[in-house]
Amino acid sequence: MTFPDVSLADVEAAAARIAGAVAATPFVPSQTLSRQLGAEVWLKFENLQFTASFKERGALNKLLSLSAAEQARGVIAASAGNHAQGVAYHARRTGVSATIVMPTTTPNLKVERVREHGARVVLHGEGFAEAAAEMIRLAREEGRTIVHPFDDPAVIAGQGTATLEMLQAQPALDTLAVPIGGGGLIAGAAVVARALRPDMRIVGVQSEMFPGMARATGRFDGEAEPGSSVAEGIAVADPGRITRAIVAAGVDEIAVVGEDAIEEAIALLLGVEKTLCEGAGAAGIAAMLARPDLFRGRKVGVILSGGNVDTRVLVAVLQRHLTRIGRMVRIRVELPDHPGALARLTAAVAAEGGNIYELRHERLAAASRAKESSVSLDIELRDSTDLPRLLDRLAAERFRARRDAF
Repeated sequence: MTFPDVSLADVEAAAARIAGAVAATPFVPSQTLSRQLGAEVWLKFENLQFTASFKERGALNKLLSLSAAEQARGVIAASAGNHAQGVAYHARRTGVSATIVMPTTTPNLKVERVREHGARVVLHGEGFAEAAAEMIRLAREEGRTIVHPFDDPAVIAGQGTATLEMLQAQPALDTLAVPIGGGGLIAGAAVVARALRPDMRIVGVQSEMFPGMARATGRFDGEAEPGSSVAEGIAVADPGRITRAIVAAGVDEIAVVGEDAIEEAIALLLGVEKTLCEGAGAAGIAAMLARPDLFRGRKVGVILSGGNVDTRVLVAVLQRHLTRIGRMVRIRVELPDHPGALARLTAAVAAEGGNIYELRHERLAAASRAKESSVSLDIELRDSTDLPRLLDRLAAERFRARRDAF
């Protein structure tokens, strides 16, 4: 299978062009994930790129594909995330002036990272659509070349180099799991895989909040759940024209997964592989958790596409993970209102191996008895099976305790 806009030769040329400037990231098997997920799992660590994302590949290939006149006029991009950093970083490396248009709602840390890479930042609009419109206006006014985040043949060819490296290292792979936002990464993957391994199963992954590519290619007819996705890197409402055509022809399946699966995948990768992935970067593993039927018994290459995750989001994801597996619990205890009672309570929790994460002592709350106060404790347990033993211990200490909802 061939595609009109991008070919294997384009990807191979991109690989030669960016060699030495973009990391050939590790591609290694995970014994633990293979055992847990029922497939032979190979991980491509694109979260270990300098800017922690595969986006560097396409950005650099586009920059190196410009004519001398285009390089002299500079480039422009609209992005609030990984694409912005990839363009800014490699534009400085190659001596090309770069302007990045970012929404005014972009967290200041991301803005400063782009500025640190030497790019001029223009803050405009409340969302990506308004920022993109300003990018087009400035491109026309200043004569800059637009570096599109996904719908550009040079960008797609650059992203395809990740899959090229995977198949060169392990030609026996029979399945790929690739996150989809606008479609640049999976389009590049499809170009390479269909040329080298026509029979390979290619599975794209999208969040149920943003199933734009799945809907555009007729793979999804449900309702998207509105909200803010933990996988913001693939939170793209409208896929590209070029990428849509490649995905429609070259991708076997698109797994639309829930936010819980993506959060669990982040926690699993951190716990098992000791690697930090953003929601988009963990999407391939989320698909293996949510749709094991697509991967069971197969040799699967999973692209961990990025690792730029907000600290607050990561903390929330890990806490929610502990809650889901029963290791973080909330209990409510009716406490006799006399000196030493609280100390006895915390000592009993500690004796059963519980770590008190938060404690709220509500002396003035209405309790079932006038001479009692209510205490709510969030406790991290060593194992979910420890809770019954802890409640029995508290009962033996003559505390009235029960599990409470978060």
